[in-house]
Amino acid sequence: MKLQLLLLSVTLFVCSCKQGAKETTLEKSEEATPVVTKEKEYPEGLDKVFAAHGGLGLWKQQRTLTFEIPKPENPETHTTDLWSRTDKIVSPSYTLGFDGKQPWVEGEYKGNAEFYHNLMFYFYAMPFILGDDGIIYQDTDNLEFEGKSYPGIKIGYNSGVGTSPKDEYYLHYNPDTHIMEWLGYTVTYRTGEPSENVKWIRYDDWKTVDGLLLPNSISWYNYEGKHIKDKRNTVTFENISISNVPQPTSFYAKPDTAVYYVKPE
Repeated sequence: MKLQLLLLSVTLFVCSCKQGAKETTLEKSEEATPVVTKEKEYPEGLDKVFAAHGGLGLWKQQRTLTFEIPKPENPETHTTDLWSRTDKIVSPSYTLGFDGKQPWVEGEYKGNAEFYHNLMFYFYAMPFILGDDGIIYQDTDNLEFEGKSYPGIKIGYNSGVGTSPKDEYYLHYNPDTHIMEWLGYTVTYRTGEPSENVKWIRYDDWKTVDGLLLPNSISWYNYEGKHIKDKRNTVTFENISISNVPQPTSFYAKPDTAVYYVKPE
């Protein structure tokens, strides 16, 4: 899965309410296998980025990631199983999730649950999400910002991977620390056609959580091509937790009062 319809979703930076107590009985989610199922070689620069953020090996050991996006009107709590990629978003007005087969919705959610149910997870899980299978890595030109040059890696996807395999991403990192600083991305979700319009997010606010360097906030910037201009808006993450203990499968299952999301014609 990849970042999709990001500008549309940025306006939906809705946020999280706290989840109830975790169930203690584990079900089939324990049997899930990691999304990254085999060892592979990564570009040298990306290897160094993973290491600077705590290591891909440590990330692969984790099962449950939870964070909140604060917003007074309708905060959201996002929970994702890092192996199966089932997920759930809880807010005062609605709940939506993905049970491994289909996205589902309960309550007053008016957006497109197919792309939004894991959109913020993919933003948040950078750079580790770029270690998934089905990814193609290429060289790309450095990104220049405020007199500093940031080396980068272009990311594409094999055909059939995710809902928008023609999306492209550009990870740029600090040449001194190898910490990720920028993400460029294109959006092809609606058209299915490649795009040359690369949007830019800055990752310059990090927090160490159980040995992993994860975003504390991320900021979208105005741009003209690869010329980065002023900051447009920032999304903050709170109450971040990561654990090697999975939630039960029932946690992500569609409630009886919910409906499976049907994409409009």
